[in-house]
Amino acid sequence: MNGNPERLPRGRHRLSREQVVASQRARILTGFIETVAAQGYVHTSVADVLRVAGVSRETFYQQFTSKDDCFMAAYDAAVGVVLGGIGDSLGGDGAALGTLERLDGALGAYLETLAAEPAYARVFLIEVYAAGPEALARRAESQQRFVTLVAALLGAETDQERFVAEALVAATSALVTARIVASDWEGLAALRGPLVALTGQLIAGQR
Repeated sequence: MNGNPERLPRGRHRLSREQVVASQRARILTGFIETVAAQGYVHTSVADVLRVAGVSRETFYQQFTSKDDCFMAAYDAAVGVVLGGIGDSLGGDGAALGTLERLDGALGAYLETLAAEPAYARVFLIEVYAAGPEALARRAESQQRFVTLVAALLGAETDQERFVAEALVAATSALVTARIVASDWEGLAALRGPLVALTGQLIAGQR
């Protein structure tokens, strides 16, 4: 997600059809994310995206059936990047760390990824609410993926222990969203310590 995808060279080139399609898709998604983050989903039109992405309307509709379809693809890409960042934080010696240390690393990666990609963060956590029922259903699915990840980090085995993970994910989402709305990136990073401390208290309360 970092940087803007390069436009295809003019005239003849040696790129395969697959490379051309991938480049066009990346440019459309990047243009879509940037436009929605700046204008809001409701006020973004396909024409707005075309201007930013530098592609034709025909190219857009070869890739996506509608603005909603493009949003879903962008949302899925954002979820993948965030989960990928968390996964990277758990590699290496992660298995040797304690429960709270693993959670701290995962939470740090989550917050750092959002701060590094503010446009995606707005689409991922704010504009999704304006994109209709299908987008909200997809958000609920992705939230459960995060709950499952946190539950695994905490070693949750019972329904009550999984509820702790669910409560932590919900609290984190609400706190993070509030700071992204305000573009408070320092406040976003500052959530890490208090959330880990809260998790420690919740775990202790289960024992």
